Amino acid sequence: MIPKETIDRIYSVVKIEEVVGDYVTLRKRGANLIGLCPFHNEKTGSFTVSPSKGIYKCFGCNASGLATKFIMDIEQCSYTEAIKHLAKKYHIEIVERDLTPEEQQRQDNRESMFIVNDFSNKWFQKQLWETQEGTAIGLSYFRERGLRDDIIRKFQLGYSPERGNPLAKALQEKGFSEEFIVNNVDTKIGVGVVGKSEVGKLYDRFRDRVIFPIFTVSGKPVAFAGRILKKKDNVGKYVNSPDSIIYSKTNELYGLFQAKQSISRLDMCYLVEGQMDVISMHQSGIENVVASGGTALTIPQIRAIKRFTSNITVLYDGDSAGIHAAERGIDMFLKEGFNVKVVLLPEGEDPDSYAQNHDSTEFIQFIEKYQTDFIRFKTAILSKDAKDDPFKKAQLIKDIVTSIAVIPDMITRQMFIKDCAERLHISERVLTIEVINLRKKQVEENQKRQENKTLASTPSDTTSEAINSTPFEETQTSRTTSIPHKTTDSPLEKNFYNLIQLVVRHGEQIVEMNGQMLMIGEIIISAIESDGIHPTQAVYQKIMDDFKQHYQDEDFKAEAFFKFHADPEVSSTAVEMLIDRYQFMPETPTTEDKKQNESQDMLLPRLAQLVTQHLYELKLTIIETQIIDTGNKLKETQKNGNWDDEMLLLSHQQQLIQQKNAICKLLGNRIITL
Repeated sequence: MIPKETIDRIYSVVKIEEVVGDYVTLRKRGANLIGLCPFHNEKTGSFTVSPSKGIYKCFGCNASGLATKFIMDIEQCSYTEAIKHLAKKYHIEIVERDLTPEEQQRQDNRESMFIVNDFSNKWFQKQLWETQEGTAIGLSYFRERGLRDDIIRKFQLGYSPERGNPLAKALQEKGFSEEFIVNNVDTKIGVGVVGKSEVGKLYDRFRDRVIFPIFTVSGKPVAFAGRILKKKDNVGKYVNSPDSIIYSKTNELYGLFQAKQSISRLDMCYLVEGQMDVISMHQSGIENVVASGGTALTIPQIRAIKRFTSNITVLYDGDSAGIHAAERGIDMFLKEGFNVKVVLLPEGEDPDSYAQNHDSTEFIQFIEKYQTDFIRFKTAILSKDAKDDPFKKAQLIKDIVTSIAVIPDMITRQMFIKDCAERLHISERVLTIEVINLRKKQVEENQKRQENKTLASTPSDTTSEAINSTPFEETQTSRTTSIPHKTTDSPLEKNFYNLIQLVVRHGEQIVEMNGQMLMIGEIIISAIESDGIHPTQAVYQKIMDDFKQHYQDEDFKAEAFFKFHADPEVSSTAVEMLIDRYQFMPETPTTEDKKQNESQDMLLPRLAQLVTQHLYELKLTIIETQIIDTGNKLKETQKNGNWDDEMLLLSHQQQLIQQKNAICKLLGNRIITL
């Protein structure tokens, strides 16, 4: 583990313009530098570097951060690897702290297993290219499938011989312990390239198969998939590496290592089913493609794609299995905030065969012509069964509405509701109510799981007890932990962004609130937690937790603490929240700069007002959501003629309106800014 003192030293010498300048041609513009963004295609430079602040910002794609974040994104590496990269650049020796015996043992186990996999991967390739059996069987198979030699080498494909246990012998001769070559299902130690029979005899797990190595996003071989070439009874077509402490099939995507740069550059990812689909598409010139590897798509796999893009096009076979897989994947992608398109290939075709017979231009033209959103896709598929049956049509609509309801962005949901209403000739209002009810049900289920408390109060104030009596019924959904930007997608998200931004910028500042001298961070976090509200983003919760843990540290400064945080997600979020302050403008003093120089006597009262304002705005958002929800319930009750429920809802709605008016009165028309 790298000591904090070493990280601090690295940060002290790093020059953002030098780091970025290794990858981007920068030119002077006032106090800053500008160039073409390396993270998206652009013709006019919108990528700005501020040497004085140590921050970069692209105003085209919103990429921003410190030098470590830049290296992580450009090199597609971890935070630790980025720190080591910078240390090497500035000739700083890293002496990592001693690990505990348990930590050291786990690290040693992982390293040993990666070494075994690396040796095995090279051995499989050697068998393919340098042995008579490998070239005659394995290499011939790949060439018969239409693969060029350069593509075979690019994906490091290999071969495992049919007879004996030559890999097991080679590993033992090299000195590898049986502990690391044979998988233990209980401890998950051992990569499992070698199996062990009941009588204790070792055998090659992948014998008589062509080998598809699976890589981590940084390019380490983490597992293997072996495809049999000869049809045998009671023998599966594929054999895969078992789960271990370095590999989980639910986390890895085939081809992500080879595709990551293309996905980032094009801001688009194609998802296919099998390894050959990926390889053939690469050969045809389409490199931004990954595969789920023959397993059911998982949330960790989806989030791995989310690191590089939020745009996904699913390419599946047009048979029933492909259609079913596409249907399942759609809702999962929608829930994670993806822009999803679906393409079903012609009957009898898969991405592999289609890529073999078409070049990249033809393939992309086909995709662009036939890709469709999930509403068109589900309507086309499900309408075949529904025909003129009203019950089946109703089920079709419910199926589509269920998909719409999982979309986290409110505006996107509304656009799909409108589109669905027009296509299926159904009332937009009816669809909206159904979506609201489904989302409310989701929230209630989440709240039960998390054992949330109800919202019982607002920030301390002597006026209006009614304000403190509203239950928390906000249609809050789980969100991804992607780094937020100032442009938020909902009022609730904006509320939390503003509050956490105050914690990052001014958390340690002490202000007077209701006769008490308290830190701004304390006030905000206490108000949120006492009301039982959970932040819309996991990273916000992390900031709150770390503030509580460290705010009493000597010389604690929230801005520096979070800006240089060891967690790259926290650091990137903090930098984004500080971008407002560090505007990339000419050298002339800005209003913001002037405000920084104002006396604390003038600044602190304004900060106290701003904290109160944002906390009340949070409460107002929640109440307004409740009013809408109650109004929808009231309409349904009136329609059903339930007079008793109607009276109760009317009474509740009036109370909510009174509470809203009370908060609006407290807020007034004065908006505090800094």
